[in-house]
Amino acid sequence: MGLFDKVFKSERDIVKKEIEEVPWHALTESNQLEEIEKESEKQPIVIFKHSTSCGISKMVLKKFEREYDLPKDKEVRLYFLDLLANRGISNEVASRFGVRHESPQMIILKDRKVVHHASHQSIELENVKEHI
Repeated sequence: MGLFDKVFKSERDIVKKEIEEVPWHALTESNQLEEIEKESEKQPIVIFKHSTSCGISKMVLKKFEREYDLPKDKEVRLYFLDLLANRGISNEVASRFGVRHESPQMIILKDRKVVHHASHQSIELENVKEHI
C-alpha cells in the first residue's frame, strides 16, 4: 500500500465500513436442529441453505448480505448451511420441517414451525423483517 493509499481512503473502503455484517452461525451438526427448534420458541430463526458451487446461490447470498441491515438488538438468529459440506443436514432440515429441499433456500422458524420459506430470487431480507 502506497503513501497515497494511506492518506486517501477509497469509496469502496468507506462503503465497506457502512455495511452491516450478517451474524451467521454455522449449521454443521445434525444435533443443532433440536437446539434450533427450541431457540425458535424465544426468537425467530433463519436457516439459509447455500450451495458453494452454484452461481445463482452465490448471487442470492451476496444480495442478501449486501441488503442486510437489521439492528443488532433485533431478536433473530441466522444459521448458514453449506449444502456441499452438509448435505445430510440439509436432508434432515427438509424432513424435520416439511419443506422440500431447494438451493439456495431460506427457512424462517417461529415457535418450532416454519412461518416462511423461499428459494432462489424469492429470498428477500424483507421476508425476514416481516417475521421478526
